Amino acid sequence: MQAKKKIKAKTRTRTVNIHEAKTHFSKLVDEVEAGGEVIIARAGKPAVRLVPLEVKKPKIKFGVLKGRNFRMSDDFNDPLPDDLLALFEGRG
Repeated sequence: MQAKKKIKAKTRTRTVNIHEAKTHFSKLVDEVEAGGEVIIARAGKPAVRLVPLEVKKPKIKFGVLKGRNFRMSDDFNDPLPDDLLALFEGRG
């Protein structure tokens, strides 16, 4: 498997027609992921903008179990029985 080449982002917005976008879609996606922006035009008129998807990470909330009756069993960290361990390891 080849390592993915890093694409340098263009410093300006690039406009391509629909045919070029269909032909080189993977390259355009790589360019956008690297920080570029691509406008796809239909008959010379801008139609859509290709931009990276913003994935929002959920905010971590500390202390959500504070004050609740939360208890772990005393054997929580004990080794698993051999038959159950075999299932987890794909030997069962």
